[in-house]
Amino acid sequence: MFSAVDTRTQLPIVGMVGGGQLARMTQQAAIALGQSLAVLAESPDDSAALVCRDVSVGAPNDLAALRAFAAHCDVLTFDHEHVPGEMLRTLQSEGVAVYPSPDALIYAQDKAHMRRRLAELGIPVPAFEVCAAGEMPGRITTFAEKNGWPVVVKVARGGYDGHGVWMVDGPSEIPAVPAAPTFPPIPPEAIVVLEQRVPLVRELAAVVARSPFGQAAAWPVVETVQRDGMCVEVVAPAQGLDPARAAAATELALRIADALGVVGVLAVELFEVPPSAAAPDGLLVNELAMRPHNSGHWTIDGSVTSQFEQHLRAVLDYPLGSTVPVAPVTVMANVLGGAAGDGVGEVGGGGDGAAAGAGAGDEAPDGGSIGMDERVHHLAARFPDVKVHLYGKAFRPGRKLGHVTVTGDDAGALRRRAALAAEWLGSGVWADGYQIHPVGDRQVLRRADGLTGRHGVSTVRHEGQGRI
Repeated sequence: MFSAVDTRTQLPIVGMVGGGQLARMTQQAAIALGQSLAVLAESPDDSAALVCRDVSVGAPNDLAALRAFAAHCDVLTFDHEHVPGEMLRTLQSEGVAVYPSPDALIYAQDKAHMRRRLAELGIPVPAFEVCAAGEMPGRITTFAEKNGWPVVVKVARGGYDGHGVWMVDGPSEIPAVPAAPTFPPIPPEAIVVLEQRVPLVRELAAVVARSPFGQAAAWPVVETVQRDGMCVEVVAPAQGLDPARAAAATELALRIADALGVVGVLAVELFEVPPSAAAPDGLLVNELAMRPHNSGHWTIDGSVTSQFEQHLRAVLDYPLGSTVPVAPVTVMANVLGGAAGDGVGEVGGGGDGAAAGAGAGDEAPDGGSIGMDERVHHLAARFPDVKVHLYGKAFRPGRKLGHVTVTGDDAGALRRRAALAAEWLGSGVWADGYQIHPVGDRQVLRRADGLTGRHGVSTVRHEGQGRI
């Protein structure tokens, strides 16, 4: 079936373009399946390049690099959407299996194409218009006259995690749109999408997978919590979601996957809104991602089959795995780099001289903050049930450094624990004031409310039992 199988394992080689955390976590799934994952990374220091054996260094928009990389792979897939479609079509014409295909991927690469195609399919989306950036001043005003203020402006290509998205509250704010400091200047000919701001209840995501054979599988619909345009938390399944609405969201995602011919994982980001003529099920599609997605990271620890394993199964046309949750509730929280000066350097490095036993508000002897190595140790001592996933990324304020997941049956308690753990790893501060106090030759973990240990149970380790 496959022509470039690994001669050592006799199993196919999957090539993933992009060396970020998605490729890194796909590598973990590939190990269990016995698959060989090859990665095309832009730098040998990329997240996946640090853990994958078969790494090629090259740009995703360099046809020669793509061609050389694909030559020793059975199938090509992606950890991002930044590969030019015309290059992928060239590879296809040369016999490379590309999943998802460029004909499908365009709807994840270009918001204008996506909005128009979904509207043609009768999929509920916010009211929108497409125009050139140079036409924005007049077009935003006329759009607002029909749909009301504020108006959401999105670049059709290249935006992510809130970058390339602007909320225009009124005419006086229109001139500021192209000058946002967090995104490159928008040339007049660039395409933008104007959207109506919807009466949002909350944000949801329906993550599904589809194989070339046409088999499809879906995980429970989740709630995603955004801050400054970036996902900070996922709750699986979405709590309090009407079963009929959950079923409608899953059906929407499966319908989109089939209509667009998606192969691999598809994440459909949704707005939950009050039901209306435009959104009869109380759902509007926000964005699409045709790869493993942040809203599906919970599946590593919370589902029989993770999204990363499922993506591999799908692009290889293997039968898809079970998507049944392993616990009533799973909460995932992203670890974001704290304010500048937290000083962890690179994730995994603790070379700031931080002393073991430093807690919230305490400083290491040299005045620096606690390094990541010590943060992981303290987290493991306080919350041994929290699963940690770090991406090997250099520290930068606001950057996704990793994520944590926790499973159980009390959504509120799990959310609090996950948020505390993520904040601690990202900033080195326990948000609830939890502290570590040295006591003679032992150390006692103590909360600000005076209780010791987790759930008020004393947690004491003497010397020789490991660091606390």
